[in-house]
Amino acid sequence: MQMSNRKYPFIEFKPEREAGNNLLKVENLSKTIEGVKVLDNVSFTIETGDKVVFLAKNDLVKTTLLSILAGEIEADSGTYTWGVTTSQAYMPRDNSKYFNNTDVNLIDWLRPYSPDEHEAFIRGFLGRMLFSGDETLKKVSVLSGGEKVRCMLSKLMLSGANVLLFDNPSDHLDLESITSLNKALIKFKGTILFGAHDHEFIQTVANRIIEITPKGLVDKVTTYDEYLEDETIQARLDEMYN
Repeated sequence: MQMSNRKYPFIEFKPEREAGNNLLKVENLSKTIEGVKVLDNVSFTIETGDKVVFLAKNDLVKTTLLSILAGEIEADSGTYTWGVTTSQAYMPRDNSKYFNNTDVNLIDWLRPYSPDEHEAFIRGFLGRMLFSGDETLKKVSVLSGGEKVRCMLSKLMLSGANVLLFDNPSDHLDLESITSLNKALIKFKGTILFGAHDHEFIQTVANRIIEITPKGLVDKVTTYDEYLEDETIQARLDEMYN
């Protein structure tokens, strides 16, 4: 039997502490972008252990919601409240601001996010993410899309957060990295809020679906396949989109 030469990054998210029961409360969030109402009085509550995929016909809806919850942008109105025992880490769809206008190498890029600033620790950590030897001295400005995502995943792993927010996390990743990330999120003991397009990724990670439509939310504790096959839900969605 021929040995596979595929290399899988080692991805594992370990919360530094467990979150309490009061995780997140969202009340009447609204946001208009360039004259278009993207979020309209969105309200929901997240419980500890929820792994929620946000669905919407327009990707901007999911990106805007996750950006607000991560504190990257402000809502026009409404509130959201994180529980005092929560810590959040966010991987945006567009990570350019983390890599533009900086000429540092990989080690120095990751150092501010690491609890251990010693070079040997950071090199070892980057090695787990398939950056070995002199690759760790590469300037982050010349990294490929996939390499930048692996850097962002390293940042998230080092955060020790008990709530992870992802916006299309599998973008730019190869199959091996997607597989490793998928397994890590299935094993993760905390809470996940994410947007994605990959059917298998959503089916294996999510235990709750929140679909944001122009006429309100459909919010179900279910798997993705069951959600898609539920005729009552799909009939309701037809009404809410039309």
